[in-house]
Amino acid sequence: MTGAEPYSAEGGPTGVLVLHGFTGNPQSMRSLAERLAGAGHTVELPLLPGHGTAVEDMATTRWEDWSGAAEAAYQALAARCERVAVTGLSMGGALACSLAADHPEVAGIAVVNPIVAAPGDELRGPIRDLLASGETFVDGIGSDIAKEGVVEASYSRTPLACVLSLFEGVDSLGERLGAIGCPVLLLTSREDHVVTADSGELLEQAAGGPVERVWLERSYHVATLDWDAPVVEERVVAFAAEVLGSPAASR
Repeated sequence: MTGAEPYSAEGGPTGVLVLHGFTGNPQSMRSLAERLAGAGHTVELPLLPGHGTAVEDMATTRWEDWSGAAEAAYQALAARCERVAVTGLSMGGALACSLAADHPEVAGIAVVNPIVAAPGDELRGPIRDLLASGETFVDGIGSDIAKEGVVEASYSRTPLACVLSLFEGVDSLGERLGAIGCPVLLLTSREDHVVTADSGELLEQAAGGPVERVWLERSYHVATLDWDAPVVEERVVAFAAEVLGSPAASR
């Protein structure tokens, strides 16, 4: 898909891993990644398995594939950087939390509308029923954006089996949020039609490290492409400088 290409930039000895969301691709995070690279950091924005090509490709992938790719990207970045922070949108935020829980050396995470509290049987039951009836896809969840004329380059359909796998992965993450000891920047849209407010509340309450919560007043779920994109970029770049230090000073 146009704009779905991964992004990589070599900078100083401080690194930032940037992770996109469920059914999306790097297009939604590219501007933020470029801002971080412009600040002098080494930046990696990978394309997660099954994303950015055709929705049929995604249908065969699961949480283990997406989290495994995030882990591999983190390991590769950490191998060539002195310190690494992670930022992510939606599922990318969940993956950032997972990495921080598994790697106490992560300097900090900045998450935008992360999903860390999955819906219960009130949604999973109907999904299982649809799968049992032979349905494999539903309408897409992308482009939840308040700003007119802006479109997220996400899939127009959502694979149901992938949704259940995402929920199961988030379930396992919820039990490990207390292991996040690094600073957390939590950016939450006041109105979000994809991820419910209890995700942000759970992370704020359960994370083991300090949490700073910033409310985004003018944006929906894909805030990195919405009215508050400049706010997101400014706050994440400042947060990266705070937890990583100045790339120039580290040279």
